[in-house]
Order: sequence, then C-alpha cells, then structure tokens
Amino acid sequence: MPAVTVENPLTLPKVAAAADAVARPVLTVTTAPSGFEGEGFPVRRAFAGINYRHLDPFIMMDQMGEVEYEAGEPKGTPWHPHRGFETVTYIIDGSFIHQDSHGGGGAIENGDTQWMTAGSGLLHIETPPESLVMSGGLFHGLQLWVNLPKADKMMAPRYQDIRGGQVQLLATPDGGALLRVIAGELDGHEGPGITHTPITMVHATIRPGAEATLPWREDFNGLAYVLAGRGSVGRERRPVRTGQTAVFGTGSSLTVRADETQDGNTPDLEVVLLGGRPIREPMAHYGPFVMNTQAELQQAFEDFKAGRLGSIPSVHGM
Repeated sequence: MPAVTVENPLTLPKVAAAADAVARPVLTVTTAPSGFEGEGFPVRRAFAGINYRHLDPFIMMDQMGEVEYEAGEPKGTPWHPHRGFETVTYIIDGSFIHQDSHGGGGAIENGDTQWMTAGSGLLHIETPPESLVMSGGLFHGLQLWVNLPKADKMMAPRYQDIRGGQVQLLATPDGGALLRVIAGELDGHEGPGITHTPITMVHATIRPGAEATLPWREDFNGLAYVLAGRGSVGRERRPVRTGQTAVFGTGSSLTVRADETQDGNTPDLEVVLLGGRPIREPMAHYGPFVMNTQAELQQAFEDFKAGRLGSIPSVHGM
C-alpha cells in the first residue's frame, strides 16, 4: 500500500489535539459487506447499515479491492450518468483511467485522486489501462460520493486531478502516524482538494502500537474506515479491523490506535478519516442521481434518456 509516504515522518509538521479537547465517543462500528461493482470488480460497501444522519454530507463509499489481478482480469465500469453530487476516486495501488462526456478525465495512480463534480450531469466511464489488463497486477482504491447542497446541484461539471505529491503530509508528535490530507483542513493545514461542501479527508498510516489523537472540527461529523490492519478507536479503545467503519459522536478530537501486532499482509494500520458539515436538506437518491425531491430525480432520469447529460464520445465506438 504505497500511496504517498516519507522515510522520516518526524520531519513533517506535527498535529495533535489540545490537552483540553473533548474526546469524541464511538457510537457504532459496522462491517462493510462485500459485493461487485461495474463490470465485476470487488468492493466493500463501507457505509452499509449506517444511518444517514451520521453520514451527511457523505452518501456512500466503496473500497475497490485490494485485489491482485491475473492477466486479462482487470475490470472497470461501463458508461453511466451522474447528477447532483461529487465523486472522489482515490487510487492507492495500481491505476485507473477516467473519461466523461464533457471531455474531462485522465489517468490516476498510486496516491492520485480524481475529484469529479457531476453537478448538472454528465456521462462517465472508468477503465483499467491496457497495460494493467495485459499484465495483471495489484489494484486498490476508494470511491467516495459527497452530496452537493441544493444551490450547487445544477452547477457546471468540473474535474480536479490531485496528484499524490500534492497532498499535505503531516505527522503526530512522536512520528507514529503519517497523515495525508487529501481535501479540507486538519489543524489549519489544508489539502489540495477544493470542496463545495466543507469536508476533511485524511488517509492515515499508523505504526503498530502508535496512537493518533487529532483535533476535529466540532461542526463536522467524524468517521473512520479501516482500509487494512487492526486497531481501536476512541478513548474507550473499541476494536476495529479491515473493512469496518467507526462512527464518532460529538467532540473536538478523535482517537485511532494501531494494535501492537498487525496482520501478515499489512505492516501498519491504514485508516481513512472523514468529516463534513451536514447539509441537512431533503435527499432523493436513486442509482447515479442524488437530488432533493422525487420530481428532481424523475427529471434527471428524463434528461438522461433524452441525451441531455451528454453523449458517449465517438472514440468509444459511438
């Protein structure tokens, strides 16, 4: 799991919660069910079973892989529409190619993130590069859906390509945790991702036995998803492992700790930390459309059928 790393985290800016910070309690820990997406690549549904009031403004998140493909096995998604939200695709290992009907897209790999604001709507496709299909190889990533407030749902589509080297790298005071701020801010340190809905997205690597107690905005919710490894969350040290999501309650800090002994296939605890300011608007969600009312949802389907979300570029055989 390379993503982006450094040899000595002690050289990085340090982040720690204040001594008087109010620790967020752990409300729930859920286990993501496994399934398949697109043309058949394996995913874990990270938010399955979690009440939306704890997720808002996040809608869903899939952990894609981790899978070691044989030659000819890599899969992607066919052309599909989106409207009313943003998709965040973070590739930890391997590579993925994105293209949309507005001409956006590109290749992302090994720590890169693509932030796609669907807004008023577009068609989209995600495919493995030909080299990966031919040779096989490791593939691992995340896709997160972030809701847009009503005022921004019909904005023009937009892409942000965030290269791995652009993320803000931080560390805990003892160097036991490396923190990659992909979007938003952590203790005043800002990541490169520009968000319409205020959020923070951090990929933390925590060494065995180390603990990260981080300041967390009180107006944000708090979620921790375990990509790999074993550890605990909260001051109460509630156990968590690969494929589990912890939901935190209110407070001004959150704590994640790595077990002293990790699984053989991962040396550290790998966690994605998410926080966002709840939108608190009605949500009508079906498939690739996230709107505020059923009427708007129906309009999205009609616009898609009528070709008003764009057409598939001719390079793909149309």
